[in-house]
Amino acid sequence: MKFLAALLIALTAVPVSLTKEVAPNAELAAQFYDNGLMHERLMSMKMEQFQKNRVAGKYISKIWKKLQTYKPCINGQVKFDKNTTFQCSNVDLRYFISHADMGSELGEGSSMWGWTSPDGREIAVIGQADGAAFVEVKKDGSLDYLGRLPQQSVPSIWREIRVFKNYAVIGSEAVGHNVQIFDLNKVLNVKPWWNPFAKPKVFDPEKDLTSLFTGLPVGRTHNIVINEARNYAVAVGAAPRNSDCKAGLIFIDLEDPANPTTPGCAEQDGYVHDAQCLPYKGPDKRFLGKDICYGYNEDTLTIYDVTDRSNTTIISRTSYEGASYTHQGWVLDTENQEYLVMDDELDEQNKKGPAEDQFPVSYIWDIKDLTAPKQTGLYKSKVRSIDHNQYVVKGWSYQSNYGAGLRILDLTSVPKDPSGKGVKEVGFFDIYPEDDHLPGGGTAEFVGTWASYPYFKSGWILINTIERGLYSVRYRKSGTIF
Repeated sequence: MKFLAALLIALTAVPVSLTKEVAPNAELAAQFYDNGLMHERLMSMKMEQFQKNRVAGKYISKIWKKLQTYKPCINGQVKFDKNTTFQCSNVDLRYFISHADMGSELGEGSSMWGWTSPDGREIAVIGQADGAAFVEVKKDGSLDYLGRLPQQSVPSIWREIRVFKNYAVIGSEAVGHNVQIFDLNKVLNVKPWWNPFAKPKVFDPEKDLTSLFTGLPVGRTHNIVINEARNYAVAVGAAPRNSDCKAGLIFIDLEDPANPTTPGCAEQDGYVHDAQCLPYKGPDKRFLGKDICYGYNEDTLTIYDVTDRSNTTIISRTSYEGASYTHQGWVLDTENQEYLVMDDELDEQNKKGPAEDQFPVSYIWDIKDLTAPKQTGLYKSKVRSIDHNQYVVKGWSYQSNYGAGLRILDLTSVPKDPSGKGVKEVGFFDIYPEDDHLPGGGTAEFVGTWASYPYFKSGWILINTIERGLYSVRYRKSGTIF
């Protein structure tokens, strides 16, 4: 309670602005962010929620049966029976498979990513507390569990996955896990077309890995970032903060995935929770062709020049009204890089700034000048929840808003109106019916969906949930954007 009281008092000192650069609050940073206290507090809050749900039996995912029948969203609902009804808009349900049916004994899901093989097969890598499951998305949107790669050390719900070329790159908060690099081509032969009776395969975390990157402090990382154009990954949030890299950007050279090395790290702004690293193609001519990382660093948007990964520099550090835990974001257009959208994972919990009413806020940033980005506007969700990961496809943001499920925002108006007034929610699929009856349509708790994946060319969108499992859905008018 003393922590929360001090935090709420300190947060009231955060400068307020929607159109100007806001300097980071140095006192607040020193008290809560630089020392890692805020991150540890957030993880403790989540673990308390997870343990509560675990005791209540909410992670016994085998109770959730497969949903194999296509169900369109009609009158705002996808309904199977009185106990299985999902709120929705313009998003249809194709398939559901539980964590238990994907080989997990613990039944707790987290991150995910996807890969498309050279012959067009769509494979999803599903994060679970006890490993990663491999699932094929069939042409009709049905899901086929192919096998799994168990955890490297001990279980941890924090399992982050990205894909580099044909390799899954998997990190975890578990001590001693390190970063698994796994060749996804191995998954393709598990169930060949000529053997429909083939069983899923459990891969060996020692023998079947391409390599294991061990260059992390105590083997932990909170997140994984990929710059495929420049052949490197980044481990971020690699605790502890008193290590040489201070839980910042730790680069992993993947020129030879069988022998990953690190050229260095970017420790200047301490802990990085997530980032997006891209070759710069935006309007700021001073940085054309450079490697730029947009870092989400708890209390700031921090932009790095990482062209020389052994000698990185910070271009800018900028805060914003209500900054509580700068979590994750994505540029609206990787070619132009003029704007990005960002979320804060604690502003709803702390009832601060625009999220005072606990309705999630998508912060809109003008990044045309990398040295002076400006938070120009925002969009507020219509359902009470906490916003989490989001990814952008052709100007549409696919957000995982915990108990409120998948929310799809049309951000194409932002270049003409950066205030966010033209942003529209064009669809959603709420995978957590348990809180729909509450005021505001939901609750600001760490339940429901952790991540979604919207990049398959087929148009099938996957939603990974903490409690139940994996959903395959499709936006009703997907032909307009794919």
